Amino acid sequence: MIKNNLELLAPAGNFEKLKTAIYYGADAVYLGGKAFSLRAQADNFTNEEIIKAVEYAHAKNVKIYVTVNIFARNYDLEKAGEYFKFLQGAGVDAVLITDPGLIRLCKEVAPKLSIHLSTQANTLNKYAVKYWGEMGIERVVVARELSLKEISEIHEFCPEVQIEAFIHGAMCISYSGRCLLSNYFNGRDGNRGECVQACRWQYEIREKSKEGDYYPIEEDERGTYVLNSKDLNMMEHIGEMIDAGIVSFKIEGRMKSEYYLATVINAYRRAIDEFLKIGDNYSENKMFYDELLKTNHRVFTTAYMFGDNKETVNYADSQSSGSRQFIANVTGDGNGEYFTVTMRNRFKKGDVLEVLSPGESFNKTFVVDKVTDEEGNLIEDAKLVQQTLRIYSKLMLKKGDILRR
Repeated sequence: MIKNNLELLAPAGNFEKLKTAIYYGADAVYLGGKAFSLRAQADNFTNEEIIKAVEYAHAKNVKIYVTVNIFARNYDLEKAGEYFKFLQGAGVDAVLITDPGLIRLCKEVAPKLSIHLSTQANTLNKYAVKYWGEMGIERVVVARELSLKEISEIHEFCPEVQIEAFIHGAMCISYSGRCLLSNYFNGRDGNRGECVQACRWQYEIREKSKEGDYYPIEEDERGTYVLNSKDLNMMEHIGEMIDAGIVSFKIEGRMKSEYYLATVINAYRRAIDEFLKIGDNYSENKMFYDELLKTNHRVFTTAYMFGDNKETVNYADSQSSGSRQFIANVTGDGNGEYFTVTMRNRFKKGDVLEVLSPGESFNKTFVVDKVTDEEGNLIEDAKLVQQTLRIYSKLMLKKGDILRR
């Protein structure tokens, strides 16, 4: 069993989310630049921001991986080569690549860059992983269609190649994410980072009768979500993932909100640390799993981690909003009298708020008694989004903590 080199890998769609991921306990962060990434709809990072991200993360002993995982065309190659040179100079810890041509190009122009093979390469067997290892690939993000048993066989066959696998987040209805729906319906190519998530739409299906009439087919009164995958959740199976040889636990979500990332990263950080202390008994503490219900999610599944699974489609609806509402970001440390927040959703005097924090204040609650603006004017009803407020409390909260209700 590998324990000492476990990595919790979190997404970041912009610099603020990067800070959130690191604050809540990520060991490494993956992000995309303004080009060559499969999440073009995220804010993503300019070259200058990538340099700053590397400096910020490395100062906190956190690694930065950059996605360069599009399926490239000939006209992409010249600019991609320059991009690889830049990323090597910026000091990123690895690049995630799908396309064999980009892998070859990267090795030629930026030989010091470590390369991780993206899950989009749908690597499914031990000989494929062995091949990529022989090609100089440091780590393979295995396909989401694999079971833990199959991943274990891969690790035993080629232990020299690191294995990364998803532990939580949205799943794709298409095989390893190779989807044409977005391009077909909207002209935006999911394989070049422009996916509109057509699989999440509500569809209408009609059956043609012998007489030529059409009859609607519906699942129930909530609609028809025939392509909508459930969300992966492996919270209760950390030990089994480690036993399979997985060293990097990847959270999906470069498009997800700051509150989502904070909640999920914090839950897995605490669960992994507890596992390393007491082993599998960590899962008896249902708090870790319950935390994942406090932010938006679809019905959870373990997908194919334990073999074939026909129950991976979320027919009910698009997603749940979660059992907690994001109320405010803590933007100034508590001083024993008050702490400063930026309001995100309306709250009032008398409300009971809960703290989301990587520190000791985690899950503490308090009653809002006194709130003022920056000038000291009393606020009974906080309803101006992004307003800076002082909440008077003895709680010693830290900048980066979050309030929820």
